[in-house]
Amino acid sequence: MPRKPKKHSHSLRHRLVTFSPFARSKAMATRNRGATKVIEKPKLQNKDLATSSFNGFKNNGKDKTQQSGSSASSDDEEFEGDVQADFVFFDPKPSDFHGVKVLLQTYLDNLQWDLSGFVDLILGQPTVGTVVKIENDEDDAVYSVVSALNLGRYKDSKCVLELKDYLLKVCRDMDVKGKLKSLVGEHVQDVGLLVSQRVVNLPPQLLPPLYNGLFDEVEWATEDEPTEELQSSFRFKFYLIISKIYKHKSADQNGGTVKNGEETLIYNRPEDEIFFMLSSWSFSFPSHAQQVTANEMQLKNYRPMGLVMVVEASKISSFRKQLHSLIDE
Repeated sequence: MPRKPKKHSHSLRHRLVTFSPFARSKAMATRNRGATKVIEKPKLQNKDLATSSFNGFKNNGKDKTQQSGSSASSDDEEFEGDVQADFVFFDPKPSDFHGVKVLLQTYLDNLQWDLSGFVDLILGQPTVGTVVKIENDEDDAVYSVVSALNLGRYKDSKCVLELKDYLLKVCRDMDVKGKLKSLVGEHVQDVGLLVSQRVVNLPPQLLPPLYNGLFDEVEWATEDEPTEELQSSFRFKFYLIISKIYKHKSADQNGGTVKNGEETLIYNRPEDEIFFMLSSWSFSFPSHAQQVTANEMQLKNYRPMGLVMVVEASKISSFRKQLHSLIDE
């Protein structure tokens, strides 16, 4: 792709605007921990790397990311200073398979599905997608992955068939289910599955360049891919987003209101609140994957939920502006 720049990371100062207190607190927490401009790359504390592995969920498998996290955790007992972590953006490649699979292990909650095939689709599309790593990391661990897959292009893949069946199964609202059937059926060629998974405490300053890069690549692909068929596959009209939220345990009993000033919903990722506000329709469902987060006390009155949102591609420019407003100056 002739217009595609070399991928790199950025460090951006930010101010906070009118989003939920939890979204603001997550952004401010990392800001206060000293993400500063060091060769245009942010600093992250050693303990953050230890607590943020596995995207906030338990991992029972053995992998390089887990070994790195365990090492950081044990080292933190003797070292309390900051460790500079220079995050770098890369095109996905086959050697990232294990790291990306670890990040996506609870993408569809606790469903046993063709996750390996799904990872292969992401890694097989290097022109649109990014993985984030730490520069000169011997373990070559993956700390974030973003991509956009055309569901129509891969409609016959086992993993995509299982993903669509799963979403239709967990959607209990019949009106929304009809819209979902239409989206993944007759309109499937127009749908981009927006995949975004990362470790919990990845500096929020990385989010604007990460999403900007993804949506720029989608736009470039509509002209730069080698065939008209491939170019057309990136002309999305809708983005389908699968994420997680936390819902207050007493919200349903109190008519959607919660006492003691607690929020009814908490978004796991700050950008999801923006996607939700821009979505044409959405639905949530109970999540069963066991959670491990850095905010366990704050979330003790909440239950994890899956969240599915559909956002028109025409709203992405607004999303990009609002994300910058949340993270940047």
